[in-house]
Amino acid sequence: MRKFFFITLVLLSFGSYAQDSLEVEQENVRYTEADIVRDTSTVVLKTFPVKFKEKYKDDEFNYNPKPKELTAWDRFKAWLGNLLSNLFNLGGTASSVVGWIIRILAIVLVIGVIFLIVRAIMNKEGQWIFGRSTTKRILSAEEIEKNIQSADFEKLIAETLQSGDQRLAIRYYYLWLLQKFSKRGIIQWDIEKTNSDYLYEIAKESDKKQFAYLSYLYNYIWYGEFEIDGPTFEKAIASFKQTLNNV
Repeated sequence: MRKFFFITLVLLSFGSYAQDSLEVEQENVRYTEADIVRDTSTVVLKTFPVKFKEKYKDDEFNYNPKPKELTAWDRFKAWLGNLLSNLFNLGGTASSVVGWIIRILAIVLVIGVIFLIVRAIMNKEGQWIFGRSTTKRILSAEEIEKNIQSADFEKLIAETLQSGDQRLAIRYYYLWLLQKFSKRGIIQWDIEKTNSDYLYEIAKESDKKQFAYLSYLYNYIWYGEFEIDGPTFEKAIASFKQTLNNV
């Protein structure tokens, strides 16, 4: 029994020794400040450019844009849209209806401007579509001028005055004057001659003076296309009649 106890004690002691022999002593490492690696490179201090914020003031950098202010035209369209919506119960289609109305009005306006321009070019007196043809009237007067010796100017003037065309009446009075001067031998009628040519042919000083004045009236009223009032027209007619009666 003692022998068994002794053997057991020896074995336990051997196990304890073996365990102690396996333990490894831990190394105690100490670091100093000299062992730390330092970055000795030069650091350049970065600065912002002067007024660098200026380029960020553009609208493209504005992430909180202000609502666009309505112009007078925008307010008018909105008012018209609301009016149509209330009158015809259009609802959400009011804006599209306003757009179509504006387009139609713009087209009508453009057509009206073109019409006025073309009418002014075709006929300065405004008689193109809704009036008598001035071109035909002038051609008729020119045909009469070619046959001045056989024309009945008294009848032509009466018809012209009845229609209210004062300018054409003055033209007929002037052609009537040339007809009478030609028949009296005061001038030699030629359709290619000018007023200055006829004035040079007139020998009598009183006739020359009167012809010069009547030529001035004719050029002013007919070629100048000036509208004349009643008193001025009556005065011009009286001057023509006085000379015609004295020829």
